[in-house]
Amino acid sequence: MSAPDTVDLTPLARPFDLDSDVAYRTWRSRKLAAAPLSAGELLVPIADGQDLSAMELDAMHGALARTNLVIYQLPGSRGADKVTIRQLGRQFGLERLDDNLCADEDSITSLTVVEKRSEGEYIPYTNKRLNWHTDGYYNPLDRQIRAVILHCVQPAAQGGENAFLDHEMAYIALRDRDPALIRALMAPDAMTIPANVQNGRQIRPEQSGPVFSVDRAGHLHMRYSARTRNVVWKDDAATRAAAEALLNLFRSDSPFILRHRLKSGQGVLTNNVLHCRTAFEDDAQRDQTRLLYRARYYDRVIDLRKQ
Repeated sequence: MSAPDTVDLTPLARPFDLDSDVAYRTWRSRKLAAAPLSAGELLVPIADGQDLSAMELDAMHGALARTNLVIYQLPGSRGADKVTIRQLGRQFGLERLDDNLCADEDSITSLTVVEKRSEGEYIPYTNKRLNWHTDGYYNPLDRQIRAVILHCVQPAAQGGENAFLDHEMAYIALRDRDPALIRALMAPDAMTIPANVQNGRQIRPEQSGPVFSVDRAGHLHMRYSARTRNVVWKDDAATRAAAEALLNLFRSDSPFILRHRLKSGQGVLTNNVLHCRTAFEDDAQRDQTRLLYRARYYDRVIDLRKQ
């Protein structure tokens, strides 16, 4: 008679191991019990983004523990500058910024409507709807985006609502339906992003990798885009079924999809959860032009008080 399974609830407990059902069920039960059902549950007012109080840190880490996402509110009508955003991230162990193609000189991106960028049209710089994705899904596997700060300096005159879905909740939905869906999405060649070629010059090479992966500390990571023109899925039945299951999840009325329209001075700090955005309209005549700052990190949020 074999020894009974033991349950280790540390991050290394392997709840994402498809052969470790006891650890998964224990983690899943606690995850679902703590899951918020509205974005308002995750809103934390903070007085100074550069110097969070112990109470503010507790509240923000508490929200992140529940759903890998927290919404903060700074005082004032226009919110924070980039220095404040940078220091806010540092208080959560976020140091290594992703200096991506469209970032500003300080590696923090100013998201606002522009006419064109290079030859292609980059959706974050238009007012069009932005489909479900995680940030940096096209990055090489050694430079994955683990955390993101998205800060609203000024919202659009109309529209621009975000929706968020914790990637761990997406994992639960698919694994509960059929573990084979997760197995397909963990394949090293599950999703390929074609090379970015402009004027005959390769800006970024083709990048293949898994959708779901687990880092060395046992945390789940996800790279994904629902933009069909940007993604080539592995051509087998299991992967096609898994990709379709994800799309059906986004089309559902899942209570775990949280919607929020950021106001001036609000921002989200997240372990790069799934998100999307509705279309929006600016009003230049009333100086109501949407501007957000986006900081992408190779680091995952950590609680520095426990280091």
